[in-house]
Amino acid sequence: MKLTVTLPEHSYDLTIEKGCLAEIGTWARQLWSPQKVAIITDANVDKLYADLVFASLQSAGFTTSKIVVPAGEKTKSLTVAAEIYDFLADEGLTRSDGIVALGGGVIGDLAGFVASTYMRGLHFLQVPTTLLAQVDSSIGGKTAVNSAKAKNLIGTFAQPDGVLIDPNTLNTLELRRVREGIAEIVKSAAIADKELWQRLAQLKDEQDLVAHAVEIISACCRIKRSVVEEDELDHGVRLLLNFGHTIGHALENTAGYGILTHGEGVAIGMSRITKAAEAKQLTPSGTTKQLNQMLEKFHLPITTDKWDKEQLYTALTHDKKTRGTTIKIILLEAIGQAKIVQIPIEEMKSYLD
Repeated sequence: MKLTVTLPEHSYDLTIEKGCLAEIGTWARQLWSPQKVAIITDANVDKLYADLVFASLQSAGFTTSKIVVPAGEKTKSLTVAAEIYDFLADEGLTRSDGIVALGGGVIGDLAGFVASTYMRGLHFLQVPTTLLAQVDSSIGGKTAVNSAKAKNLIGTFAQPDGVLIDPNTLNTLELRRVREGIAEIVKSAAIADKELWQRLAQLKDEQDLVAHAVEIISACCRIKRSVVEEDELDHGVRLLLNFGHTIGHALENTAGYGILTHGEGVAIGMSRITKAAEAKQLTPSGTTKQLNQMLEKFHLPITTDKWDKEQLYTALTHDKKTRGTTIKIILLEAIGQAKIVQIPIEEMKSYLD
């Protein structure tokens, strides 16, 4: 399966195929000439796939190096980025060389950010190994690191030269991380694809979803591609992809990075904002029930004991969707259809009750 993201200045393909990771060298040679390539990965993925990727790139004619960073959200920081800059400099990478982001959303965001800022920009490839990264974060060119104030506060828009998705990597993913990706799949269906929602309703559980991974991942990639092609720099409809993320990101920050997964934060965020919107008659009655049933079917949380209204509100004021004294939030008009609503930032307090 191949999908093309067509953008004015930089188009690229998404390849979705079981077993394709073993052929990464051949794939990369179709995109790049022989050069220095640095693999950026984390300690978990390194044990599973780094040797395979390293050997394949080497055999394809690339001068390959590797840096391994700790796994987890705390790694997505300027401190770790600086360590990687030093590594790239020591390895002698120049602007004609490339980076391979091998891992989940944290590695994709971090490696993409490093690639877009080292020497004012290297080209890079996204090789997502988690469900979350395969259906969402590896596509569209958003890169970022976190700060103490907010998640993804420091970032760039930088499109990869290609995205290689091997659903077989999901077989080594712990169940909590599978569920993290399912939260983004539920989000995609809720905002843009009623047929995908119905397909999810037919699945028995997480294992059944993984068994149909190519189909599900492809559907999510089509949604992401459509939105990114229409609004690459996140000024308009791309904001729809942030359904549940306004509260979710704030929860991740206030609970402490790594306590709640991104997907858990998004699941709670989707449920809470929809419940509040339904109470305000901005979302049809019964929508929250449908959403909660789907989330709970896949064992995703809809509430948390980490809820602190004042801390959450403070974190929300640093959200990238805030403009002056207003913020744009995403609400469901129905399952499969969403809208952007601009409200005074103060009004967000009522969504946190």
